[in-house]
Amino acid sequence: MSGRRPDQSVRIATTLQRWESLAFVHWPYAPDDIAALLPPGLVPDVVDGSAWVGVTPFLMRGVRLPGVPAVPGWSEFAEVNVRTYVRHPRSGTDGLWFLALVCPRRAVVGALRAVGLPYHRGEGWAHDDAEAVSYRVRVAGGDVLSARVVPGERIVDPDPWLVSVTGRWGAYTRRAGRLWRVPVEHAPWPLHVASAPHLSTDLVQRCGLPRPVGVPHVSWSPGVDVRIGVPHPMPDAPG
Repeated sequence: MSGRRPDQSVRIATTLQRWESLAFVHWPYAPDDIAALLPPGLVPDVVDGSAWVGVTPFLMRGVRLPGVPAVPGWSEFAEVNVRTYVRHPRSGTDGLWFLALVCPRRAVVGALRAVGLPYHRGEGWAHDDAEAVSYRVRVAGGDVLSARVVPGERIVDPDPWLVSVTGRWGAYTRRAGRLWRVPVEHAPWPLHVASAPHLSTDLVQRCGLPRPVGVPHVSWSPGVDVRIGVPHPMPDAPG
């Protein structure tokens, strides 16, 4: 379940990676809007009265198999995902449902689409300077994300909402006609308050949702080392 620390250890990792310079940009949505995009068996996880959609650009480093060194150059790239928060009532678990992911590596896109994740190929950049982190993601046809995020003070005691939307220890996928949950393990996020003085994206609309309204909730993390576990099947939804 969601929280500051993993709900289970990943004893057998399928991949190891590091997520750096990650921005969490969130907007509230009506639960019915989110429910329309979910597969059978999952329901929106309502937090503080709303369902939530997050756009999370970040820098991926050190992508590798356990026991195998990372390939220099290839294993470092910028990625962005569009995520929402869900529950699987039959099992009592919660986690992420990805609405879209954009990555520049063809092999990653192909492999993860095969396990049910909605990956798309695109080019991405993440650049840190002394004051801010700039992100840019482009797919065929033009930019889908351009942002400048300014990190602020470290958050010593995250509030329950921030813990809920950042502390998710599994992602659901759908393949072969059923739901699977992929466990994730990493240290608690080191989180900072942040602002986004520049933010332009149509990724949320591309996923089939209305244009987000209002100023987003923005937070930022310098990063964590991550272990991705073996997917396991979930109980079927009641017929």
